[in-house]
Amino acid sequence: MNQCNKNIGRIHSFQSLGTVDGPGIRSVIFMQGCPLRCACCHNPDTWDFAGGSEQSVDFLVDKVLRYKAYFGSDGGVTVSGGEPLMQAGFLAELFNKLKQKGVHTALDTSGCVLNESVQELLRYTDLVLLDFKYTNAEDYLKYTKMDMEKALEFLNYLEKINKPTWLRYVVIPNLNDSGEAFDKLFALRDKFSCIEKIELLPFRKLCLEKYDEMGIEFPLKYTSEAKREFIDKIYKKYQ
Repeated sequence: MNQCNKNIGRIHSFQSLGTVDGPGIRSVIFMQGCPLRCACCHNPDTWDFAGGSEQSVDFLVDKVLRYKAYFGSDGGVTVSGGEPLMQAGFLAELFNKLKQKGVHTALDTSGCVLNESVQELLRYTDLVLLDFKYTNAEDYLKYTKMDMEKALEFLNYLEKINKPTWLRYVVIPNLNDSGEAFDKLFALRDKFSCIEKIELLPFRKLCLEKYDEMGIEFPLKYTSEAKREFIDKIYKKYQ
């Protein structure tokens, strides 16, 4: 994506107050454009880099600040996607200005890119929500079109700079929910001191209507949703 103008970004949507994308109550900015094709993706409308709308850094800062009173001591702003790292230059400008206003910044990303622009963005990022998709390289590539080594390289860099990190893992029945998979996942918590917590997110199919409207076949249409009881058992086992 062209980053010539770091003050203009392509945005998919804005959620004023959310509670599931980082700590506390948060405004969530969904970026437009993603190079991955995750089988479980709920937002296929964010894939197209030409979609969404162009908005300025100052416009978004002003919009976020309207809700600052609701953030409390734990909340803030989270940037998700799409894939935020594809507009790292723009987001570095945004996060820099938000931090000057005392807003906690969180970045929800796949970790698919690590370059100077991304490193600059991470300087102004308080918390990284790293979406870790699978625990073996073959499935990672098959179901996301991304090399697992990129995610591990990104995680290693987060460890190097001691960046607070939450690993987010969508639990998909019969794909990545084996005992071996969870052993490998939670072993990362022991290996990387930057990982503050691991979030297990149950696979859901609320996106089916969106795929139908776009004329796209949802790859996991016939996969069962994950049960909350199963998630709770996994948490208890590895607590």
